[in-house]
Amino acid sequence: MIKLLELYLFLVGLVLLGYILGRNLPATVPTQLGRFLYWVGVPISIVVFLRKADLSGPIWIAPAIAYLAILLGAFLAWLGIKGQAQLTNTTPQKSTQGSFILAAMVGNTGYIGYPVTLSIVGTQYFAWALFYDLLGSTIGAYGLGVALAARFGNTAQSYKQVLQAILINPALWSFGFGFFLRQVRIPQPVDFLLDKLAWFSVTLSLVLIGMRLSKLNSWHSFPRATISVGIKMLVVPLLISTVIPLFGLTGAVAQVILLQMAMPPAFATLVLAETFNLDRDLAVTSLAMGTVLLLFTLPFWIVVSH
Repeated sequence: MIKLLELYLFLVGLVLLGYILGRNLPATVPTQLGRFLYWVGVPISIVVFLRKADLSGPIWIAPAIAYLAILLGAFLAWLGIKGQAQLTNTTPQKSTQGSFILAAMVGNTGYIGYPVTLSIVGTQYFAWALFYDLLGSTIGAYGLGVALAARFGNTAQSYKQVLQAILINPALWSFGFGFFLRQVRIPQPVDFLLDKLAWFSVTLSLVLIGMRLSKLNSWHSFPRATISVGIKMLVVPLLISTVIPLFGLTGAVAQVILLQMAMPPAFATLVLAETFNLDRDLAVTSLAMGTVLLLFTLPFWIVVSH
């Protein structure tokens, strides 16, 4: 309970600070902070935490479960759209369908998932969260997510450009550097400095979440967002949690996987909505609702995963 309260103070305090700053600072600040975290902060954090992570066991199961969660979320969202069409004889616009499915698929397993995992489980099992995010959520968002966004959107996008964006993703490159540097002895003062910088980057990522939320003012799509977020953060984790033991995952490892599955919709959904002219209002509402809902669902998933 003490650890959970500390996590809430950590999460809520930093997000609230970011929200206040986002309301008062120039609009360029969140953009610049996001670029710093994307190119410097997050890659350094990945390298540092990966050096300390336990890579024993079938760690490649993590992205496999991530894909299972992504596909299940998309399937349930598609069923929801078909169910609405049957009950009301109305079908949402394709752009709305696209945002609805994306919000039910991909979670914020990086900027929010990392600090939650590190606070609840610690650095020893961070690699499981890392594999789930980089090899699961990231590829799911910019692979299947892009394909769906192109299918439901009104803007043509070059798949070559999308592939290029994935390949130059610094987080994926730092993933490889982290493996290499596990074998390299780093002087203690340098290791200490990198460790502090890694945690500082985690802190900044939560501040950035608050800054971005301060710019989200749309609640017009509340009913649809409720269903989409419910699928993402409640139904999918609940269903898959029943089969996690079949993969041989128990204890802290199973807890990491479940917590990653239960994260709110990713900011990638908004990026894709803006890129492919999907329903931006629905994407925005889903992001804000999911971030707030996490404060209420997190204790439940911690109890379930024990």
